[in-house]
Amino acid sequence: MTYPIRPMETEAEIRGNAYVHWKSWQESYAGIVDPGYLARLTLEKCEDMAFRYPENTWVAMDGECVVGFTAAGKYRGEDGSESDVGEVYALYVLQEYQKQKIGYALMRHSLDRLADCREIYVWVLRENQKAISFYERVGFRADGAEKEPVLGSPVKVIRMTYSTKIT
Repeated sequence: MTYPIRPMETEAEIRGNAYVHWKSWQESYAGIVDPGYLARLTLEKCEDMAFRYPENTWVAMDGECVVGFTAAGKYRGEDGSESDVGEVYALYVLQEYQKQKIGYALMRHSLDRLADCREIYVWVLRENQKAISFYERVGFRADGAEKEPVLGSPVKVIRMTYSTKIT
């Protein structure tokens, strides 16, 4: 079965995006992210984010239901000097829809949208081996950059890079 990917536009799609975001965090980050932080990340907070930042987001649909989404655009680097670098800001698929190539289709869509960039980055929790393996299968490689954001407690995130240019 194929799941169409389209730009997120309607209120229902934005709410569906928020649900996928919230549910994916609850399912994927239990045991990795502080449980108190996950408890405070409510569906309402995810809806607020989805309504505030709808741009550059595409959704995978099963009928009228959002089952996954990706958001991508120019790299949000600290100094903004890398104008030819893209970033996959988010990619989530509901657990019951995983292993159906939806994540690959969403990632392919993001990579196609960022084809003019020389490199594309994605940040991933260092302990999220499932996501790291997925990104490696797509062609991303850890590049040594790390951050330590506080999500209730400090967590390590690593940057992975996809090179769009053949050298």
